[in-house]
Amino acid sequence: MALLNEKVALVTSSTRGIGYYTAKKLASEGAKVYLAVRRLDAGKKVVEEIQQCGGNADVVYFDAEQQQTYTSMIQEVLQKENRVDVLVNNFGTTDIQKDLDVVKGDTDKFFDIINTNIKSVYLPCKAVIPSMEENGGGSIINISSVGGKFPDISRTAYGVSKSAINFLTKDIATQYAHKNIRCNAVLPGFIETDASINNMSSEFLNMFLKTVPLGKAGQPDDIANAVLYFASDLSAFVTGEILSVSGGFGVPSPMYPLYKDMTKKA
Repeated sequence: MALLNEKVALVTSSTRGIGYYTAKKLASEGAKVYLAVRRLDAGKKVVEEIQQCGGNADVVYFDAEQQQTYTSMIQEVLQKENRVDVLVNNFGTTDIQKDLDVVKGDTDKFFDIINTNIKSVYLPCKAVIPSMEENGGGSIINISSVGGKFPDISRTAYGVSKSAINFLTKDIATQYAHKNIRCNAVLPGFIETDASINNMSSEFLNMFLKTVPLGKAGQPDDIANAVLYFASDLSAFVTGEILSVSGGFGVPSPMYPLYKDMTKKA
């Protein structure tokens, strides 16, 4: 029996990358998946892919720059299905040109990134939790980042926003556990998507992978598998967890890549 049979799931920003693979994964396990997307034509193509594989899916409109759609996308699914069992808050934004350190970074962009990223979790959760209460529970999965755990020399706003999302995840888990609503976060490390590859030189990637014990970039399906775990009853007794899916990044001593180079030379 499929892990998500007869469940209704909503995944934001799901026409490519992690969201795309997550939507397909949940559908393959029996969920009816709603893709919350800005480009409805692209969303419908993914729906067709899912249907061709025997899955069930549909689209609802979501635009991160239009605040009302954070709520309207939930309402539209509730009107059609009377329930949302699984909510995956996958949307996130950054600006590598302007989100720098505290002094050099653009102040307006700093607050814009923080506001948008936190809003993309807070508002959908606020909209969906009452219906989950009425229906006996549900699972919320927030796609955060290891960037919310480890300070960096740049992308200050991104790191602050993801750190806030990690705390918000635990807050929601604590506040609604008695209603059988679980809330967990998945923290991707470096995942091999078009967006990440296009924004990173091969030189930087090779350097970065020295800090990853598994020695490779992750795949979007690695994140989708973690989401499936939290969405299903496999994690029925798990809530408030902040799960890094990063090949071990951040686990060893900061000296780890230097030790590796030393052992190679020895």
